[in-house]
Amino acid sequence: MSWFTRLKKGIVTTTNEKKEAPDGVWYACKKCKETYPTKEHQENLWVCKHCAHHCRIGAHDYFDIFFDDKKFDVLFENIRSQDLLKFKDLKSYADRLKAADEKTKVSDAVAVGFGKLNGLPLTIAAMDFTYIGGSMGSVVGERIAKGIDHAIKKKSAFMIISKSGGARMMESAFSLMQMAKVSVKLTQLAKAKQPYLSFLTDPTTGGVTASYAMLGDINFAEPGALIGFAGPRVIKETIKQDLPEGFQRSEFLLEHGFLDFIVSRHDLKQKIGVMIGLFKG
Repeated sequence: MSWFTRLKKGIVTTTNEKKEAPDGVWYACKKCKETYPTKEHQENLWVCKHCAHHCRIGAHDYFDIFFDDKKFDVLFENIRSQDLLKFKDLKSYADRLKAADEKTKVSDAVAVGFGKLNGLPLTIAAMDFTYIGGSMGSVVGERIAKGIDHAIKKKSAFMIISKSGGARMMESAFSLMQMAKVSVKLTQLAKAKQPYLSFLTDPTTGGVTASYAMLGDINFAEPGALIGFAGPRVIKETIKQDLPEGFQRSEFLLEHGFLDFIVSRHDLKQKIGVMIGLFKG
């Protein structure tokens, strides 16, 4: 039996079966559009090997980068969001929470991890954009506050990895109060003489930027991260003017004094380990 039929124009297959690569095998960079195996992208810490674009990653991905031997304890997972206001727009807040729980691998927009970085204790509150856009609700504020208490108790450095669209509108004033709440807790951390490192990733916007993201003893960011209060489109429409090139990106903020430094994901552990060592003396 012949599998091919020779035609004047060449050899063609006689089968109509079309084989496609399974989802997730290939990664296409959103910036340079280059495509290569997802496994290579993951091994490169989700940084494009062609243009160095830093792809968004989750809270536990950062834990794996920072903590020695990828060993850490996840804290306060029992604290969960509730629909206290019975809020409803296109659908109820309760349904949104249920959908987020089913869709994502996290239990809310922040996860708190504790472990060691280069042998030194470190508590990290890492926000996760996959959970309702990393929005800051009452559970986000409560977990961060308890993370600060934990850092004080353990005499560890404390880091917040911000990645958020801002306040969670479905919780109204409960959400907005988290800005003041976390800011007060950071004052207690300072009085306990434990360092607070604020790590801003893409995107960090809204009430998160307006509060704890800018209160670090050291404020630093990943390359190309969008950082601001209102988005560039909203600002442009408000002032009716074109914005400078690279406006609200981490490089722009560094140039204008809002950041202490920018660090590649490949250098994160080494550089932050040095910083914590300096604070600890």
